[in-house]
Amino acid sequence: MCPGSLITNSIQMENLFQRNILHELDKWSKKRDRKPLIIKGARQVGKTTAINIFSENFDEYLYFNLDLKEDRELFEQDLSISDLITALFLYRNKSKPDRGKTLVFIDEIQNVPEALSQLRYFYETASDLYVIASGSLLETISSRKKTYPVGRVEILNMFPLTFSEYLKAMGLNKVLEFYDLVPPPKLAHSILLKHFHRYTLLGGMPEVIEKYRKTEDILIANSIYSNLLETYKEDVKKYARNNNMAEIIRYALDTAPLEAGTRIKFHGFGNSDCGSRNMGEALRTLEKAMLVDIVYPTTEVKPPMKPDSKKSPKLFFLDTGLVNYSVGLQDHFFKMDDLHSFYQGILAEHIVEQELKATYCKNRKLNFWVRAKKQSTAEVDFVVPYKNLVIPVEVKSGKSGTLKSLHQFVNRANHPYAIRLYAGYFSIEKHITPSGTEYCLLNLPYYLAGKLKTFMESFIK
Repeated sequence: MCPGSLITNSIQMENLFQRNILHELDKWSKKRDRKPLIIKGARQVGKTTAINIFSENFDEYLYFNLDLKEDRELFEQDLSISDLITALFLYRNKSKPDRGKTLVFIDEIQNVPEALSQLRYFYETASDLYVIASGSLLETISSRKKTYPVGRVEILNMFPLTFSEYLKAMGLNKVLEFYDLVPPPKLAHSILLKHFHRYTLLGGMPEVIEKYRKTEDILIANSIYSNLLETYKEDVKKYARNNNMAEIIRYALDTAPLEAGTRIKFHGFGNSDCGSRNMGEALRTLEKAMLVDIVYPTTEVKPPMKPDSKKSPKLFFLDTGLVNYSVGLQDHFFKMDDLHSFYQGILAEHIVEQELKATYCKNRKLNFWVRAKKQSTAEVDFVVPYKNLVIPVEVKSGKSGTLKSLHQFVNRANHPYAIRLYAGYFSIEKHITPSGTEYCLLNLPYYLAGKLKTFMESFIK
């Protein structure tokens, strides 16, 4: 079976697993100069499930989980690449096919740093094999062992379910049809906003969505949230340089959901007595594990957007569902009809960041904008690159809200475009800042954050 039949086969799978990454894997498999692929993502975001589905398109599938001792030992024997390939087939009691395609998947590769360096030899001497690895904290581990195969692998990041994937998972195919229209008609606005509100409550962790799809009871998923957080604590602290740092990382992970969406300082983070050096190391370890995002401001209004690491960054957590569980917001969702009605409006910004990270900025860091002037309170929630422009994106309260900071950005920019994500309808408006600068404002409902690039292209054209 050829990788080109991926989409046909995926139709036979459950809606839950119709992940967008399958299309990325399909494109990777068709490259002429294909390199081994490393899929990075936090535990339990669906990496292994996606690869197992993708494997249906191959004649042979060899799966190795380096959490398992017998699989680890295979990669720890310091075999030549030809002997290693022979051993891979032998351990799975299979023969390498003369024709057809073989997928080799090395899961949890961080457990054997030597296996990372072996990936380069697959690229150099065994290009007929399709090789995928997945893991976490790879940069930290490889930097200690100096084993990262720079230039010999490709990287693909994977995140919790996006809103469009959530609609597929819930079987809301008709709603998804309207979501995919550019723009969605007004008649679909209230139903899309309702489902986006529920998606923000649940988050995008696959096991949570699967449980909710079957029961429609959010409280049943609480044990899943709890287990996920405990798993992350046990997993990440293994990679701390000593026991003291392990405890700091654990504290940082406990505290991060409570600080999600806010600007932070490393020194004293979460009312701790930790200095900036140790807490900075702990939070950066969590970021390498893809459990948090540390988003720095920029003062630039045109490329390149240089982040200012001397200014306080914003902290975002892996998933809004985990945030809601951690801070006890679940009951409030059934009483409020606007993401800005509680938690100081932070949750709307958080879910927008989660969508942008998974769709628009998969392989680069997000930034927000602040004025270079000291003591200034001007702050635009996000700035995103588009060709040779830097586009400001504001996440506003309800269906209205002032645009004071956005105007300050527009006054300094070299283009007349700005975007507002809010609870209202899609529209394009012409505005003038108080100082007389004309600009065009693209108003998008929150639920279209994951399609920002599509709308921005049409808007700017």
